[in-house]
Amino acid sequence: MTRTPLNPEQESQLIAESKKLLLIAGEWSKSADGKTFPVEDPSTGDELCRVSDAGPRDARHALDSASAAQAGWAAVAPRERAEILRKAYELIVAHQEDLALLITLENGKPLAEARGEVLYGADFFRWFSEEAVRIDGRYNTAPNGQGRYIVLKQPVGPCLFITPWNFPIAMGCRKIAPAAAAGCTMVVKPAEQTPISMLALADLLTEAGFPAGVLNVLPTSNPGPVVDAIIDDPRLRKLSFTGSTEVGKDLFRKSAGNLLKLSMELGGNAPFIVFDDADIEQAVAGAIIAKMRNAGQACVAANRFYVHESVAERFISGLSDQMSKMRVGRGTQRGVQVGPLIDASGQRKVNDLVADAIQRGARTAAAPAQVADRGYFTPPVVLIDLAPDSRLLHEEIFGPVAPVVIFKTDEEAITSANNTPNGLVSYFYSQNLSRCIKTAEALEAGMVGVNRGFVSDASAPFGGIKHSGFGREGGREGIEDYLEVKYVALSI
Repeated sequence: MTRTPLNPEQESQLIAESKKLLLIAGEWSKSADGKTFPVEDPSTGDELCRVSDAGPRDARHALDSASAAQAGWAAVAPRERAEILRKAYELIVAHQEDLALLITLENGKPLAEARGEVLYGADFFRWFSEEAVRIDGRYNTAPNGQGRYIVLKQPVGPCLFITPWNFPIAMGCRKIAPAAAAGCTMVVKPAEQTPISMLALADLLTEAGFPAGVLNVLPTSNPGPVVDAIIDDPRLRKLSFTGSTEVGKDLFRKSAGNLLKLSMELGGNAPFIVFDDADIEQAVAGAIIAKMRNAGQACVAANRFYVHESVAERFISGLSDQMSKMRVGRGTQRGVQVGPLIDASGQRKVNDLVADAIQRGARTAAAPAQVADRGYFTPPVVLIDLAPDSRLLHEEIFGPVAPVVIFKTDEEAITSANNTPNGLVSYFYSQNLSRCIKTAEALEAGMVGVNRGFVSDASAPFGGIKHSGFGREGGREGIEDYLEVKYVALSI
């Protein structure tokens, strides 16, 4: 049951009561040098609060803590770890409203979306509580009959998680839950724009029974030195990063020194194809879901719309009508469907991409909605008549902008969809079973949405190919990235 929107005084009280410190070795503490940094409300540009600002000394202390706790946590019975994860799930669900409001205040997304994020994140703890007791191995007779061998799976060891600002709770849950289920300890570096949500999550996980040192959280405004201090330490064995491809490549290079086990969920440039036999009403509804979640600030957001010429007019009309009617505003306000972009830099990038497209001949399909003068808002807009070299057809937009390109043949649509170095997710709409199977196989992406605009599920493997990264989060595959395989040869 959702509560009525809080007034500003109640919002301020929730922020005041939130954790704003570092979590190291089970203790909440100030940073070693006592520094703090501001967290901003993107819907107003005002400061919400200040949070402890971790430095390299704190990073080393956190890794000391994770390393010291590793052997003990790995030795905990799988069923006991599973019960802690199940308790975490229940606590997150019970605190859905507070967590959602914290997300909205520091991220800007509407409360309805924030609530959905909290439940989505919680589901990873439920799923991996069940997977914790299903880590398996095998026992075999050697083919020549001269011996036996055992294959074991053991926790990889201390992990570093770098999480993004666009889904601050969900992305943390998606990494913490499988690592904890596998028996790994961890240090989490949340995005500097949205640390409060992660600190609130960590507080609940401590209450759920995470032992001291298993989970350490380091908010920081200067991530480079903090991350480097941990990556350069040979005790770290695993790095999981969600963010841009550019930063992911830099972390990939830095991780080579210690040959870290890596999971990278990087940038996307998702195509959304509407074939001539698509149900247009369903396609428009799916497009809104795929494009407008978190104001388009999602790695799985539809970035390029390819629509068959025979249905283009209907689709463009329906999509532009829906987007132009969406209410833009502060996420805590009732009825708001589109919040602000995360900061001035994100707003500037989206506006520059739109300006570039219009300069090259693109036009808007409908008049964009009006937006507030304060905060980092940009109006939802559908663009048509795009030049092929428009930047927004080749760069991840991360905003509420839908560029539509018309195609004639299936081959043309699939070739255009695959014409990107990224390969996270692709979407398409068709009612022909043969076309659906062939298209799903032909699209170069780690995930494909067929007649649906939402693909994320805790029970399914989430991840991309090409420059969108490697490794999988969620599903049975998700726990494997936190396990090492050991082969034991027996002579009998």
